Amino acid sequence: METKTTINQPNPSKLQNPAFAWGLMALLAIIWGSSFILVKKSGKVFDASQVGSLRIVAAFCFFLPFFLYNIKKIPFKKAHLFFIVGCLGNLFPAYLFALALAGSKLDSGVSGALNSTTPLFTLIVGGLFFGNKITSHQAFGIILGFVGALLLVVAGAKGSIIENFNGYALYVIAATVLYGFNLNITKKYLTDLDLSPFLITAFIFMTIGPVAIRVLFLGDFLDKVSLPEARNPLIYSMLLGVLGSAVAMVLFNKLIQVTSAVLASSVTYLIPIVAILWGLFDGEALQIQHFVGMGVILVGVYLVNKS
Repeated sequence: METKTTINQPNPSKLQNPAFAWGLMALLAIIWGSSFILVKKSGKVFDASQVGSLRIVAAFCFFLPFFLYNIKKIPFKKAHLFFIVGCLGNLFPAYLFALALAGSKLDSGVSGALNSTTPLFTLIVGGLFFGNKITSHQAFGIILGFVGALLLVVAGAKGSIIENFNGYALYVIAATVLYGFNLNITKKYLTDLDLSPFLITAFIFMTIGPVAIRVLFLGDFLDKVSLPEARNPLIYSMLLGVLGSAVAMVLFNKLIQVTSAVLASSVTYLIPIVAILWGLFDGEALQIQHFVGMGVILVGVYLVNKS
């Protein structure tokens, strides 16, 4: 899942078109929830750096025409902020998720459930580094979230926790920590710009796209992409970028416009469900402990977001 970059916008107090709003939310859950299985499938041929780079490059190509058309509106003096936000919210997480999922090191369903800890780390980072207050029930929600995450990474353990700890889950957790920094930095430094959310997102990918292109062609990508078995993994990687990193951002910003930030953030609860369903479809062996862990995480996220 990618982080959501938005700006403050007036939100209606009542849904003007409930069916449209809920349809957008369901579509977003499907797109973001499917991203984990797409990363896993892309890693069948390409290595983690190539999967992550392809995802960013695809989004870069998608936004490039819109960026060039609106180039006079772009505040190039703040390019360093957009680059930082892009690295924390898109570039580095793309590589981290690929490291976790490529080669089936971590189930896509478990990865999707761990991804739902993003609101927890957003709150923690905001409290530690940005002066945001953390209430008692939010603190309890954070604790629950970490308990749920621990249940996920040791699910199926037959020995000690240390012996059965899936270290690849730490890549996903590291990505959600970066999301937490990204969201707080975005809120503090990018929300006062006279730019639409679409252009903000486009500029972000313009700053990190060249880095991803450089990384992509450092290795044996050209050799791999010519292989017959590389066709489907290449398509999966491109879908990750175009749908998961580009189109989904536009849909999410539209959802913010027609509902509210609070309701839109509820998509967090749906993403793990889609990810786990894809995992089951792909033959992943999920146990009751996985579902308990996911449930505990979601309760924690609910407490964190409860006003």
